[in-house]
Amino acid sequence: MSDRKKSKKAAARPGAAGGSNAAATGLERSWEGTVVPGGGGRADKYLADTAGILSRSQLKARGALLRVNGRQEKLSRTLAPGDRLELRWTDEPSHRLEPERLEVDIVYEDERVFVFDKAQGMVTHPAAGNWRGTLANAALWLDADRKGKGAAAGGAAPFGCAPRGGIVHRLDKDTSGIIVVARDAEAHEFLAAQFKNRSARKEYWAIVHPAPPDDAGHIENFLARDKNNRKKFAGGAAAGKRAATDYRVLLRWSIAGRCDYALIALFPKTGRTHQLRVHMSGIGCPIVGDPLYGRKDQLFPEATLMLHARRLRITLPGRDAPSLFKAPPPERFRAMAAALDRLGRRTRGVGA
Repeated sequence: MSDRKKSKKAAARPGAAGGSNAAATGLERSWEGTVVPGGGGRADKYLADTAGILSRSQLKARGALLRVNGRQEKLSRTLAPGDRLELRWTDEPSHRLEPERLEVDIVYEDERVFVFDKAQGMVTHPAAGNWRGTLANAALWLDADRKGKGAAAGGAAPFGCAPRGGIVHRLDKDTSGIIVVARDAEAHEFLAAQFKNRSARKEYWAIVHPAPPDDAGHIENFLARDKNNRKKFAGGAAAGKRAATDYRVLLRWSIAGRCDYALIALFPKTGRTHQLRVHMSGIGCPIVGDPLYGRKDQLFPEATLMLHARRLRITLPGRDAPSLFKAPPPERFRAMAAALDRLGRRTRGVGA
């Protein structure tokens, strides 16, 4: 493929799509190329998957403008081999990951990893609107502090060369619980491989309303971005990614003769965005306090998301056997369980 990225202010460098030249012109960026033999299909998909320029969401977010054979076209245009492409977009401002001394709960640490019990409300990794105050900022400060690099004084040293600030997997902002962070690149690769091949085992706890009729079950479908709300994901889309979850009911609370609430254990077999929330909502048992996939609860109208990463079994760098890390149920779980005990009758599920 013949392509190039243009620059006015910096020397060229190798780019993502075979033999390209790229450099920044302030925040304005451009790329030119030709559709390879056998290539084609939707322009946005081709640019993302084949050319590797930007993801489809980034193309939209950065106001990308496309010209095909000299004519301006929509990103949904169908391409053919040999089409000449010109793409222009505006890059995001550069945001450097800065160390911050933040209050975090360290479950375990060694020279290769940190394991945290992440608090509800803390963002895992910096992104648009949340460049500070994240778990990655805190981990960077801790890593530099442990290594004597003076992070407390504001030095932004590389996080042991670990990519993405050492973040291996993510928890939603409003999900609390166990999360592991790598302290060097080799540890990051070692841990990430276990999530990719699904040898890492995760268990979440959630309080749902209403309770599932069965004490255990398996949910499997395909998840894709909701066409009507880009903040959400929807199940059942054949064009989406496969998602699978097992669940067990641990406790039930019967209120006024009905099994209204349940504490369940969730075991994701895949790691899709919002997977557990979409799956429970999809079977008619949304997680209490879920503002996207649930509804305001009549008994607990002020509840926040009742989802907690309870356990993680993973092999640490340098170890032969997996380790098991646990995060105890947080205060919001204990308080809701106590309130349900007062309001109704508790029974144990088969999976308890």
